[in-house]
Amino acid sequence: MEQIGKYTAEAVELLRWLIATPSVSRDEARAADVMETFMRERGMECRREGNNVWTVSRDYDESRPTLLLNAHIDTVKPVETWTRNPFEPSLEGDRLYGLGSNDCGGGLVSLLQAFRAVSETVSEEDRKYNMVYLASAEEEVSGRDGISRVLPMLPPIDVAIVGEPTGMQPATAEKGLMVIDGVAHGRSGHAARNEGVNAIYEALDDLVWLRDWRFDRVSELLGPVKMSVTVVNAGTQHNVVPDECRFVIDVRSNELYTNEELFDIIRSHVRSELKARSFRLGSSRIDPNHPLVRRMVAMGMRPFGSPTLSDQALMPFPSLKLGPGESSRSHSADEYICVSEIENAITKYQQILR
Repeated sequence: MEQIGKYTAEAVELLRWLIATPSVSRDEARAADVMETFMRERGMECRREGNNVWTVSRDYDESRPTLLLNAHIDTVKPVETWTRNPFEPSLEGDRLYGLGSNDCGGGLVSLLQAFRAVSETVSEEDRKYNMVYLASAEEEVSGRDGISRVLPMLPPIDVAIVGEPTGMQPATAEKGLMVIDGVAHGRSGHAARNEGVNAIYEALDDLVWLRDWRFDRVSELLGPVKMSVTVVNAGTQHNVVPDECRFVIDVRSNELYTNEELFDIIRSHVRSELKARSFRLGSSRIDPNHPLVRRMVAMGMRPFGSPTLSDQALMPFPSLKLGPGESSRSHSADEYICVSEIENAITKYQQILR
């Protein structure tokens, strides 16, 4: 317990340092500096690519399977309803307030300390797998200079634990994301005369179909595919019939469809011109019989499906999310993580990894 207390205290100090170092997506260089400094000061050999920092267990053996421990260093921009300085770490009782404390600073520092603890206390003979710890950038924007940039530089990965806030319950499936831009075309004319083709009216049937359509395949963990029209723009002034109506569709896929399949279905039912921004953020799932999942279930944890996106979508190997904090606190004003949650996470990560 004394060692857990030491690791927890160091984790909290590192997290305070990170909160005080603004790291909004694509501007994480100083936070990467913090991670690199902390790791090197504790004798860890680390590498850096852009704003991604990682370390590999010193006893790496390519004949053994490799486990990736990953969390991100970037944050969203603070919302305007914060009642305190989001970049000033504030410890009040058990709660540490600050931007990124919950999403996902708690998982970031807890996984690092668990990596250190297992590396320092479990012999190579008892640990028959390699470990890689990665603090990655640009997760909040699924940027190409984040985990996608660094994965080719890591050893081959067999499975990953991603430290997103899940209340330390394993999210063994995660919804994907596809954003589609749509445009309905009309012909401009004077609104006072019976002329032109109103692009808004041309889009109406498509918008109604997008609202009402239900995809057939429903996941046991993730439920149905969720599709929402979230932006609509048309017209320039009151007396001109609009010749164009643009809209955006947010599609949250389950593991039973690829994003390409969903796009083809949607395109076959609407008249508007559609273009997907990307197909790369697919849904992910790990086999419920995977040893990691079985270990967590044996510890009393309850697998569930997560509706929120993470870097799992960019991992071409099995993965699950498991981290301290609650998803409901993410991206919200007065975000916080509890010190007791960090301590519990370090303890449970070690129990899993042992």
